[in-house]
Amino acid sequence: MALTIYNIKKWYRMLTGKSVLHVNQNLGKTFAVGQLTGYYNNLTEKVTMLPELLQTDGLPTLHTEKGEDVFFPVAIFQYGLGAYDLYLQTGDKTYLRKFMQCGEWAMSHQQDNGAWNNFFYVYPSAPYGAMAQGEGASLLLRAYAQTHDKRYKDAARMAIDFMLRPICEGGTSSYAHGAICLHEYTHLPVVLNGFVFAWWGLYDYSLVDDSHTYDKFLQQSLRGMRELLPRFSNSYWSLYDLGGKIASPFYHNLHIAQMEAMFLITGDSAFKHYADKWKGDQGNSLKHALAFTRKAIQKILE
Repeated sequence: MALTIYNIKKWYRMLTGKSVLHVNQNLGKTFAVGQLTGYYNNLTEKVTMLPELLQTDGLPTLHTEKGEDVFFPVAIFQYGLGAYDLYLQTGDKTYLRKFMQCGEWAMSHQQDNGAWNNFFYVYPSAPYGAMAQGEGASLLLRAYAQTHDKRYKDAARMAIDFMLRPICEGGTSSYAHGAICLHEYTHLPVVLNGFVFAWWGLYDYSLVDDSHTYDKFLQQSLRGMRELLPRFSNSYWSLYDLGGKIASPFYHNLHIAQMEAMFLITGDSAFKHYADKWKGDQGNSLKHALAFTRKAIQKILE
């Protein structure tokens, strides 16, 4: 990632809280373990930062380095999940309408193989990712819970099936020693937040899968995440990926919220351990400064 004017502006917006892609995402306010209700982390600011979209048919777009505004599947899925949470919190059907609009967009842009072409604008040779598949499934399954329209459930199953396909077969997962790893990027090191978002989609589908076909994949991917967790932590901060990238303050906060949600969902104390550790790191001014400095250097050298 070059040190360009575009990237400098992007990093500035992220650090100052002005990027809709990097809003505060603490623990979700309306989710319930074992139920398809609210989402596991709080995506509502994705909606409230773009109030102009609520009274129109517009959906969020991503401004690329080439100066183009494109529809980025993950951004639309997260916007829809945030809108659904706001509907659950307020009862305002404006949010429900936007949520359903996002669900219809997901249906109409899903490929025949169940995938969404998520990274077409930046990685055309590796456009698919488990995070997009998982979040798309989570969105569609909440549309199914809201409407009982089986089309949404079927589309979610297709999304999960593609996500679980091995990377060597064009999918987004890797398999080793009885464990599954869900890859946000199929050609880059494993990303922690993307793994968790993807797993949540698989978890959501397991809640509606009466055949229990996906239970083994859920447990194997949970095992994969659990085994990798220590590698996403150093002595003073969390890591963005297994390539050694330090997490930015935004991603560090997100990691904490995700670990809190994972502990509530699974009861596995390992997730609480890392949530507590990373909270402690965050509250230590020396560790915070060290992580920020290292992140800045990494960005310059990329």
